[in-house]
Formats: sequence, structure tokens, C-alpha cells
Amino acid sequence: MSEDRLTGKETESVEDQLPETGAKEAADSGQMHENGEEAAELTVEEQLVQAEAKAAEYLDGWQRARAEFANARKRLERGRIEAYSSAGVDYVTKLLPIIDDFGRALNSAPAAIVSDPWFEGLDLVNRKLQSMLESMDVRPIEAVGQPFDPNFHEALSLRPVDDVESGIVIEELQTGYRLGDKVIRPSLVNVSE
Repeated sequence: MSEDRLTGKETESVEDQLPETGAKEAADSGQMHENGEEAAELTVEEQLVQAEAKAAEYLDGWQRARAEFANARKRLERGRIEAYSSAGVDYVTKLLPIIDDFGRALNSAPAAIVSDPWFEGLDLVNRKLQSMLESMDVRPIEAVGQPFDPNFHEALSLRPVDDVESGIVIEELQTGYRLGDKVIRPSLVNVSE
């Protein structure tokens, strides 16, 4: 007899030739080689079930890997956006003192030079800086006349003011800015007492 798999007919003939001890168990399991080693013999249905189980396992693994890849891509995209936003915040934070100085210079200019062309050029530069901030989604925080909000305002002093209820911003000393919903710099304000 060869070491090939045994078919049902060969199993019956081997069953007759096996000694009584263990012959029935070997024949029932459908496994036996000439040299006594056990080998798995599966029916077509069992092989199909095993193949379907393997296919389901591979499909599950593929779907998990695909989901992990999609999640990793989303994490990288969020990280890229956050890095870009963080770099934008750093850039804007460095520009704000320059913008403040431009605003103070333009607001304190004597009336005699306001009509000069070079002053109009300075005003144009200031407007370009403001439009650049707007293009980056940086907006000034409204302060004067608004209720004091510690998320957006930093109070420097409390002052009693007639005809203004308590807790209202009465003066803005430095403009605050926010990038989207994130406060870059709070407004420095005086608040009514």
C-alpha cells in the first residue's frame, strides 16, 4: 500500500486487515498510513468549510487593515491641518505687534498730514495687513460694549461708569484676535464696575 490518501474503499479493506486494537478507531477517523502515521483526510464539504473559514478570516483581516489605513490617513490629515494652523498662529502672533504699531501710528497722526499721499500709502499698507489676517481667518475680537468674557477679554481695571451696567467692556486698550474659534490673543480692556 502507498502513502497516498486512502479513499473510502481502501479504508474498508484496510479495516479488515488491521488488528482489533486501535483498528476501529483508525478506521473511524478515516486516517492511517502504511507506516502508522496519522494523516488528515477531509471530505470535499469539510475542505469547503475550511476554505470558507480561511476566506472569511482573510477578508476580516483585509477589512481591518483597510480601516486602519483609512484611520491613519485621517490622523495624518488632522495632524497636517493642526501643524499648519499652529504655524499660522505663530506667524500671526509675531505680526500682531507690528499691526498694533501701525494702528497706533495711524490713529495718532496729526490732522495736517492725513491728506498727504505718503500717509495714504501707510494706511494702504495697514489695510493690506488687515486683509491678510482676514484671508488667514484671523478676526479681531469685539470688545467695547460687549459683556466681559474672560475667554476673550483680559481686564486691566474696573471703573465706575454712569449709565453703563456692571460687567460691560468700556474701553479696549489692545485689540484681541482669534483664529477661527481659537483665541490667539485676548483683548486688553477696562470694564465697568
